[in-house]
Amino acid sequence: MPPRLTLRSPRALLAALFLTAALTFLQAPAAQAAGHQIVMSGYAFGPRSLTITVGDTVTWTNQDTAPHDVKTTSGPASFHSPMLNKGGTWSYTFTTAGTYSYVCTVHPGMTAQIVVKAAATRAPAPSPTSHHDMPMAPGPSPAHTPGPASAPPRHHSGTSPAPAASDTPTASTAPAAAPAQPEATPAAQPAGATRPLDPLLVLAGVIAGVAVLCLLLVGSRSAAAAAADNSEHS
Repeated sequence: MPPRLTLRSPRALLAALFLTAALTFLQAPAAQAAGHQIVMSGYAFGPRSLTITVGDTVTWTNQDTAPHDVKTTSGPASFHSPMLNKGGTWSYTFTTAGTYSYVCTVHPGMTAQIVVKAAATRAPAPSPTSHHDMPMAPGPSPAHTPGPASAPPRHHSGTSPAPAASDTPTASTAPAAAPAQPEATPAAQPAGATRPLDPLLVLAGVIAGVAVLCLLLVGSRSAAAAAADNSEHS
């Protein structure tokens, strides 16, 4: 009789697949630092001027029969290599941005420089916001302007008295100009900007789907084998 399948195998397979997907998602690819080569040949450094980025490593190689070394004369940091014979190499990793000038102490005519730039950082792009989304500050309402004082009644006697002066001053009928409404400015983008879909998420989803399919397939086979086993014993 064939061996009876159990659910331990598909569970172990599913656990292994999910573990692999999790490790693949958590391990982001680290940026590899660039390496640069400088040759000591013909009693000169080649190239004499080099531009790199913070974190890059420069390796000097002596191709002359005479010994050479590397020592900084100016720069944010200082370094001094050991004496290098023919075929010898020495490397240095730059961690501070700036301009480094260096020389061979054995041959002062051998001079060169290295320009180290700071690593570029990507700033999140601000998302424009519609002016209709921002509430407008209500402007002050124009002050109520009282109407002109009513004229006194005229007398029908022979002599008309002089009109009495009004005690209430007449206010200006022109409404006060409303201040200009401040234009709404787009809101600054929050710190957690939306990032594009990571390919690792797609890979993790594919692995999870394959794991579910494997579980369903093995589970159906296990159920069929169990049903066959029960029918034989009955």
